[in-house]
Amino acid sequence: MEATKVNDIKYQPPKGEFSPFADEDDYADRGRGWGLFGKTPKRQFWYKSSSAQYPVTIVGFEEYQSLNVLVIEFENGQLSCIHPSYLKEMQSGTFGRYAVSEESEGTEADAPAAAVRGEGADADESAPAKPKAKASAKEKGATKAAAPKKEKIELPTEKVKFSAKLKEFATKTNPFSDTDDEVLLFEEVVIAGETPLVLGDAWCGYSNTLKALGLEVGNVLSFEGKVVDKKFNKEIIYKVNNPSKIAVQ
Repeated sequence: MEATKVNDIKYQPPKGEFSPFADEDDYADRGRGWGLFGKTPKRQFWYKSSSAQYPVTIVGFEEYQSLNVLVIEFENGQLSCIHPSYLKEMQSGTFGRYAVSEESEGTEADAPAAAVRGEGADADESAPAKPKAKASAKEKGATKAAAPKKEKIELPTEKVKFSAKLKEFATKTNPFSDTDDEVLLFEEVVIAGETPLVLGDAWCGYSNTLKALGLEVGNVLSFEGKVVDKKFNKEIIYKVNNPSKIAVQ
């Protein structure tokens, strides 16, 4: 079957009969081997394009040039192939920060191309690394000057009211667990008051209370909580703890 593009997803269907998992243990063993989860098997993953993200499940795999390529299923029943390392990369909270060029991913003859973005990852491992030119002291100084540190905001210590826009569903490594923690990334975060305090970006844990709201990217929320100085990454340095009285506008 030829690759088909619907909205911003380029589907790469399996070439023929793919291999389903023998049982739950087979799925768990293979998933750990691919580095997709730790001790506890993960069922739902995110397929991310340059403008949106979609929940998918892994239903099997097929071999391509001695590589295992995953077969994933979207909520609409559409099947597509993807390399394990590329699917794993999509689970990163920073994946959506760069655009994915669908047109540059090749054709069916090259592989299940959307998936086999990971094909390049395998090739890179065996390819000799190109030596990097040493930067001059002047260049180093220019680089540092171009990336100033974010100015810290004096945060309130008490519980406050917020408004925020849901930017992305993401995960964060938990060093005390075999599984990653699910989190929400917000933008346009503002602490309400007589003089509103603009935080910009922030994050919080994706609790069962939040999951019950059926949130979608782009939702604007108002809630109460405490904000602390705790990094998600270099760009997102504030965390909202224990959000409550949540309303989706």
